[in-house]
Amino acid sequence: MILQTAALSLLLCSVHSFTVQAHFEKSDEYSGNTIEDEDLSASTLIEKANVNVGKNLDEPLVMYGDIAVPTGFQNADPCTRRGCLWRKSRDGNVYVPYRISNQYSRRERDTIVQGLRSFARSTCIRFTPLNRQRDFVDIKSLSGCFSFVGRRGNAQTVSLSRQGCVFRSVIQHELLHALGFNHEQTRSDRDEHVRIVLQNVIPGMEHNFRKINTRNLGTPYDYGSVMHYGRFAFSRNREATIIPIPDRNAVIGRAEKMSPVDILRVNRLYRCNTTNSRPDPERVPMNEFL
Repeated sequence: MILQTAALSLLLCSVHSFTVQAHFEKSDEYSGNTIEDEDLSASTLIEKANVNVGKNLDEPLVMYGDIAVPTGFQNADPCTRRGCLWRKSRDGNVYVPYRISNQYSRRERDTIVQGLRSFARSTCIRFTPLNRQRDFVDIKSLSGCFSFVGRRGNAQTVSLSRQGCVFRSVIQHELLHALGFNHEQTRSDRDEHVRIVLQNVIPGMEHNFRKINTRNLGTPYDYGSVMHYGRFAFSRNREATIIPIPDRNAVIGRAEKMSPVDILRVNRLYRCNTTNSRPDPERVPMNEFL
């Protein structure tokens, strides 16, 4: 009996040891950045919500994941050098008029308004209710989450579908597009920071990983940006499509709100005169600025 008990204890210890070892091996490989870990990230929420984007002929053409482009203009490159910034007022603030569709419930509308107001806490951007202005963002619940890049003129759609888009991170993500920003992994210097694994990308979705000549505004590449895709974005086989380098275990695409560098870029692009234009020095080493 004693021998049987000892043998059983030894077996249980072996199983426990193997389980713990397997856990740490998995942790070493993915460093907590698994597919399940990304479920609440902006890029994952947008990818899930945009399954049906492009199927409705009365909606804008959407490319590169969630960027709307005018018909006949198949290019979502940064336009901020060509005058698509929102105009700055004499008081130093940038007032961006908005209209929210009555499709939303009161709770959803409140969430959207909170997302709009979040910009005023750290930047000179002020989203304000539409009051007869010509140019404004027209927030609607269409077939997914998407936005044009920069100020396009007149009523420009920002789609925040009630089915999967009314989250703070997604709201900030789409409004950053409307202010003139592209995805982080499209940066001109992205190949120094991430490796794109196209063989793991869903066929036909490779365009989501194109590289463009972005204005980086003297800011470092930011894995924590709310504009960064997750490690498994548009994966066809549950394998990584974006791998950080040189540290492949770095966590990417997990932001649930704007990062300090996101805020810094807004302030630099719009020349905001605010002390909030500086990122948290503990998160962004100043010697990384270009």
